[in-house]
Amino acid sequence: MLGLMDNIYALMKDSSAKMVEARRNTFKSPKPDRVRLLVFDILQEVNRSDGYSNLLLPQALADANFEQRDKGFATELLYGTLRMQGRHDYIASQVSDRKWSEVDAGIVDVIRLGAHQLFEMRVPSHAAVSATVELARKVIGESKASFVNALLRKMSAQTLDQWLEPVNQIKDPVSRLSIMYSHPEWIVSAYYDLLRDYEEVEKLLSANNLPASPTLVWWPGRSTKEEFVELGAVSTKYSSYGLKFEGTPASLEAVRHRRAGVQDEGSQLVASIFASVVSEQSSWLDLCAGPGGKAALLACLAKESGKEFTANEISKARAELVKQVIGTARLWVGDAREIASHGKKFGAILADVPCTGLGALRRRPEVRWRRQVSDLRALTQLQREISESAISVLSDGGFFAYATCSPHLAETSIQVKDILDNHPELEMIDLTDFLPNDLKGAIRDGALSLWTHRHETDAMFMALFRKKMQ
Repeated sequence: MLGLMDNIYALMKDSSAKMVEARRNTFKSPKPDRVRLLVFDILQEVNRSDGYSNLLLPQALADANFEQRDKGFATELLYGTLRMQGRHDYIASQVSDRKWSEVDAGIVDVIRLGAHQLFEMRVPSHAAVSATVELARKVIGESKASFVNALLRKMSAQTLDQWLEPVNQIKDPVSRLSIMYSHPEWIVSAYYDLLRDYEEVEKLLSANNLPASPTLVWWPGRSTKEEFVELGAVSTKYSSYGLKFEGTPASLEAVRHRRAGVQDEGSQLVASIFASVVSEQSSWLDLCAGPGGKAALLACLAKESGKEFTANEISKARAELVKQVIGTARLWVGDAREIASHGKKFGAILADVPCTGLGALRRRPEVRWRRQVSDLRALTQLQREISESAISVLSDGGFFAYATCSPHLAETSIQVKDILDNHPELEMIDLTDFLPNDLKGAIRDGALSLWTHRHETDAMFMALFRKKMQ
């Protein structure tokens, strides 16, 4: 009898050991792929800690030593998710049994990454779900990963068109376009205030969701257009200094050695048009110069024509970037509102003022979610103070250019009206005759007003004033 019990006990022990081993084999440590893990970390940094994707991703990719294919995947996944996360949230909210605004932030960001692969990339549905769940197991834990798995499977049960079918029935165009094109409603409304046509607003929203390819700028006196054309670059449509290049800008010797740079064509136009209007003036000032794109081009143009050029930037870090690209030109580090403390007058002043950045949403995807309509009050006050400071050091007969990378009425036309109302000594210059011949639909009440959907540039704005001779 004892031998029988010993045998039963041995069998039970063996069976128990096998069950433990089976469970161990079933529960494997999560092994998310490195690319998705890196993208999730940056997405969290951007969404939860106000990081900047255009700064974080390039450095992370340089450190990660990924193959080029993986770098491309990471870039598309991060920037695309940031652009479209509003629409991804809408779809997720349709299948979640919890109120989406109350769901854990880690779950939300994982779901956004999964949704982007499901609906916007060439990732098969099963692969998008399984890879995202594996990521979730690693970064937010097993229990939350189960919730992610359930949500993604429900989301993958329908196509994007099927999920958006009810959205097409929404009668309010602002609400409908906000969901369809993943923009906050206040931005959609702001665009309509300017364009007064929802079909054109829709074109602009769509353009904001298309990644911007890098545009090169050659700097006179340091490089030539021809050396880039020989490498396969093609001239841009409007800017005399712009080039499109299919390769990586950093691979070019001229860019690495700061004989040329990367700059949106809209910003190039602001600088070049400003330079052509103020060519008779001997002293130029870029009042808000960081990170240095316009300052670099202006410094080169000023040097070529024997002008004195000064750049001013409040941020020491950004001032260092400016210093690297303006050559021997003067650089001041200080608040633009205190520029008069230097005791110097200028014949030409460009103030590209801090703004909401609504004109550069295709290149700065997180801005649409980070900015709020409540930001306008402080920003417009700062813009007025910088304008007043610039005007205070403007020579008689000199030019003042007010520029923004936002088309918002409060940051553009209303500011122009305030400047003219407060300064009868200023007259506004109509820029129509200073535009490239083929640049159409880019003037608003005499000011330069570019549009992403019309011109494939950032939606830059510039109004230019001249101080009457006393």
